[in-house]
Amino acid sequence: MTEAKEGTNNNELRPGTAQTSRSLKSQASSTDPFASPLSSRPSSIRRTGDSSLFSSSNSIPIPDPISAVPRSILNVPGQRFPPPKPPTPKPKTSRMRSHLITEKNPMLKPWNDKKNPRAIFAYYLTYAVIAVGAILGSIQTYFGYRNVVLDKHPLCIVLDQDFSNPDTVFGPDGTFMREVNMDGFGNGEFEMTTTSTNNSFVKDGMLYIVPTLTSDSIGRDAVYDGTVFNITGCTFNETRPDSGHIWKDGQRVFDWDSYYRSCSKVSNITSGSIINPAQSARLNTKHSASIRYGRVEIRAKMPTGDWMWPAMWMLPRDEVYGTWPLSGEIDIVESRGNDIRYTAHGSNFVQGSLNWGPAYNLNGISKSYSWWTERRRSFSDGFRTYVLEWTDSFLRIYVDTRLHTLLDMRFNKPFFQRGDFPQVVFNGSDLVALQNPWINGTNATPFDQEFYLILNVAVGSTNGWFPEGQGNKPWLDRSENPLRDFANAQSKWYPTWPTSVEDRAMIIDYVKMWKHC
Repeated sequence: MTEAKEGTNNNELRPGTAQTSRSLKSQASSTDPFASPLSSRPSSIRRTGDSSLFSSSNSIPIPDPISAVPRSILNVPGQRFPPPKPPTPKPKTSRMRSHLITEKNPMLKPWNDKKNPRAIFAYYLTYAVIAVGAILGSIQTYFGYRNVVLDKHPLCIVLDQDFSNPDTVFGPDGTFMREVNMDGFGNGEFEMTTTSTNNSFVKDGMLYIVPTLTSDSIGRDAVYDGTVFNITGCTFNETRPDSGHIWKDGQRVFDWDSYYRSCSKVSNITSGSIINPAQSARLNTKHSASIRYGRVEIRAKMPTGDWMWPAMWMLPRDEVYGTWPLSGEIDIVESRGNDIRYTAHGSNFVQGSLNWGPAYNLNGISKSYSWWTERRRSFSDGFRTYVLEWTDSFLRIYVDTRLHTLLDMRFNKPFFQRGDFPQVVFNGSDLVALQNPWINGTNATPFDQEFYLILNVAVGSTNGWFPEGQGNKPWLDRSENPLRDFANAQSKWYPTWPTSVEDRAMIIDYVKMWKHC
C-alpha cells in the first residue's frame, strides 16, 4: 500500500474520476483562455506548474521532452524557459591559393617598401625632361613659323598648260620644243632625244615622256655595227649658244665637231663605236615662256625603270654670265627610276639643287642641294605637285607642301663667297688667279636672270648621278666605252622597264609658271 502524502485528497489524484477532470478543467480555464469548456470532452493533457499532479503511481507517464513543450502560445505564470542558444558560427573556408605564390616566393608588396631616392629622382627627372622638350619644341615651332619667308609680290601668269588641247603643246606655236640630240648633253647620257611620238605625246589630257629602245626602230645589229645614223630634225643650231658658233684663234667659226657628235653616230664593231641604245624626249619652253623671279608649279608622276633619270629643271635663257655653270642652273626636281631598294636614293627620293660656279670644273652644287624621301613609297606611285618659289632674297623648292621642302636657299651672301673657291686655278698651262664672274651682281647672282623650263627623262650617265658600285651598275663612268657596256647589259636592266606606258613614262598633268608683275 502506498501512503498518500499529507494534505492530499486521493480522489483528486486519480485522473480517471470526474472530479479530477472537472478540477483540471476548472484550473485550466482559470489560467488558459484557450482551454476546452467544461461541457466538452477532456482536453489534451497539459503540464502545468504543479508537478505533484502526476506524482501518483497510477498516473500516466508523459515523456519529458513532450511535456516540456508548452501547448499554449501564452506563457504560464511562473514558468521559465531556457535561454536561446547562440547561432553556431559558420566555419571559415580557406582562400584559394595561387600556384604562382609559394612560401619561398611570397606575394610582393612594393607599396610597403621604402622608396629609393634615386628612383624618385629618375621619376621626376623623366617628366621634367618631357616638359622641357615640349617647351623647347613649342619655341622652335613658333620661331620657325615666324621666320618662314614668303613671296608677297603680285604674280602674273606666264604659262598655264593643262594639255587639254594637243595642238597647243608642240609645233611652231606650241608650248614645248622637242630637243633632238645624241651627244649626251654634257652628262654622258646614253639616250638620244627625238621628235618621235613614241617618246613624247599627249594622251587623255596628259603629257607623256617615254624612254624606248633604239633597237625597236633600227634593229639590235644596227646598233652595234654597219650603220650610219643621222638623227632627224637635229636642233644643235637652236639649242647651242650663238647658234653653234665658237671663237677659235680670234675668229668666230661654226663648231662642226660638236655638231657631228650631236646629230650623227656610226656603229662599228671593230672600233667599238655604237649608236645610242635608248631613245627618249627632252622638251623646253625657251621660245615660249621664261621667268625672272616668280613661281613654277608642275603636277607629275615619275617613271619606273633602272637607270632612268627624270628631271624638271631650268636653264638661263641668255647665259649673261657665261656658259654652264657660270650662269646657273635650277633643278626643281630630279629622281631615279631604280626601285626603293636602290642604295643611292631610288625612286622614293626626289632632289632639288642649284648648279653654279666660276668655271666649268668648279661647281658649288654641294652647298646648294637637298632631297625629300617617302621612305617606303615611290614617287612613281602617283601624281605629286612640285613647286619652285623664287625671289631676289630666297629660292625654295618643295613637293606638295612647304613642310616637304627639297631646298630652301636664302640669298644672304654672294655666291662667290658662299662657294669658298680656290684663289688660283690651272688653265691648262699655267696657274692663274680665279676671277669672280658675278662681282658686279647681287647676292642672288647668277640667279637673277630669265630662266626657261626643261622636262626630260634621261637614261644613264657618266657624270656620277649613278654612283659607282651601287645597285649592280653595269658600267663604269671612266671605262673605255661605258655606252657599249651599258648596251651589252640590256638583258639585266631592260626587264625592269615596265611594258605599260603609264608606268614607264613620266606623266605631266599640268605646268604653270608665274612671274613677278
